[in-house]
Amino acid sequence: MRAHLERYFEFQALGTDWRTEILAGCTTFITMAYIIFVNPAILKETGMPLAAVTAATCLSAAFASILMGVFARYPIALAPGMGLNAYFTYTVVQGMGVAWQVALGAVFLSGVAFLILTLAGIRQLIVSSIPSELYAAVAVGIGLFIAFIGFRNSGLIVADAATTVTLGNLRDPRTLLSLFGLLLIASLYTWRVRAAMLIGILGTTAVALVFGLARWEPRWAGLAEITATWFRLDVAGALRLGLIEIVFVFLFVDMFDNIGTLVAVGKKANLFDEANRIPRVNRILTADSLATVFGSLAGTSTVVSFIESAAGIVAGGRSGVTAIVTGLLFTAALFVAPLVGVIPPAATAPALIIVGAVMLTHVVEIRWNDPIVSVPAFLTITTIPLTFSIANGLALGFTSFTLLKVLRGQYRQVNWLVYLLTILFLLRFFYLGKG
Repeated sequence: MRAHLERYFEFQALGTDWRTEILAGCTTFITMAYIIFVNPAILKETGMPLAAVTAATCLSAAFASILMGVFARYPIALAPGMGLNAYFTYTVVQGMGVAWQVALGAVFLSGVAFLILTLAGIRQLIVSSIPSELYAAVAVGIGLFIAFIGFRNSGLIVADAATTVTLGNLRDPRTLLSLFGLLLIASLYTWRVRAAMLIGILGTTAVALVFGLARWEPRWAGLAEITATWFRLDVAGALRLGLIEIVFVFLFVDMFDNIGTLVAVGKKANLFDEANRIPRVNRILTADSLATVFGSLAGTSTVVSFIESAAGIVAGGRSGVTAIVTGLLFTAALFVAPLVGVIPPAATAPALIIVGAVMLTHVVEIRWNDPIVSVPAFLTITTIPLTFSIANGLALGFTSFTLLKVLRGQYRQVNWLVYLLTILFLLRFFYLGKG
């Protein structure tokens, strides 16, 4: 049985083993476990029951990650996405006055649309149409994005009215704790310790508990709690209100955030083949589509591929076993959520910074002496962290690449789908532009 599983998950070809995969799955889980508490904290402002959303968050992350691992066999974990949960709460429910049940119906419709586009092969065409020169730029941009989140969560970088951002208070105990964690993980990496990320997070958490910088705040949730949101979506209401605009935003942002995450994780895990394609990409996109449908049924906003999966990749994860382990831990978290809540942001922030540093290695793959490549690559790399959006960076890089090709007279080298996507990106910028 064990040998059969190793063949199915291609352990030998990927150069991995059970110990490495389990360790990577644990690392990914710990790095993204914050979503168990952050997502319910945001969605409860719609009037959704906190315990039910907590259960839905754990259950949808478990289902989606295990599905990705078993069906697509890639080390990509999924959970309700940050950004889209804020859009769900503050724009759709609070801003437009839409009931949360109807908003869940819109999420369901977007998931079905994802699935139709995937089965029709359109999403795969979109992935393959992204210029190969931008793959490395997306990976580097997301690396900076992850690092920026880590710096912010650690308190090393804080907001400033005059300069936008500035150095934080280095005397703050939590910032000092993050600096300790950063030094610990970096030191372990210099010694080539495979469990550096996991040991660093747990070690920093232990120090936080000793010095009273982490608190145990039990928020119990179980399967019984999910009945308050399970199958409470109102699809008919979404159709009746004509929420096509909302469905489009859910679909558009998730699609391109997913593509960006896929490219970044694919580059770091060497998932691309000789033709710069990702094998079984249709399975990845199908799993992502079904995850969103399941999440809407369980009672949460759009489920997406998490860029924190890169932490597991850095820890050595290469196969679907990594995602399966992450999913199983989300299942366990459904019953032991208080224990997961002990890990403070100051303990995971150093891991995000290190992951960002590792992902910057792809910058050498960009042909900086060719303006048609370098300008879009630069825009992609810088705008992903500066706009706090993978989709924005990808859109700016993609659009500028197409326009420069046309202006250079190389318009015949651009296929029709790239032109279509460029038009959609331009419409998106016009729609999302500030009035």
